[in-house]
Amino acid sequence: MKKPPSLTRRERQIMDVLYKLERATASEVLAGLPDQKNYSTVRAQLRVLEDKGHVRHEEDGARYVYSPTLPRAAARRSALKHLVDTFFEGSTAQVVAALLGGEVSHLAPEELERLTQMIAKARSREERA
Repeated sequence: MKKPPSLTRRERQIMDVLYKLERATASEVLAGLPDQKNYSTVRAQLRVLEDKGHVRHEEDGARYVYSPTLPRAAARRSALKHLVDTFFEGSTAQVVAALLGGEVSHLAPEELERLTQMIAKARSREERA
């Protein structure tokens, strides 16, 4: 599948609204945005998102109802992979190091335990492969 083009800040905000609502009209998207001023601008941005392959619409009478083309988890993985490849040379270790920085001491014990379990699970998969 071809990767959809990247999103502007406002397009990401619109996608956030669509992911929260799952399906929405332009009016519902407008209501969910933090500072959008104009209904016709939202409609135009939804058309651009559709052209980019991020959303699709269904007709419901005279209204268009928009929904994301990818499940949120798939979009999240794609965005994260792009971020890791672009800024961290594809290195998960560099990402974790950047996220933790000097803040390891600020992690809750439950978070540290969860990270430890994730690392152990990845190691066991690697050993079986």
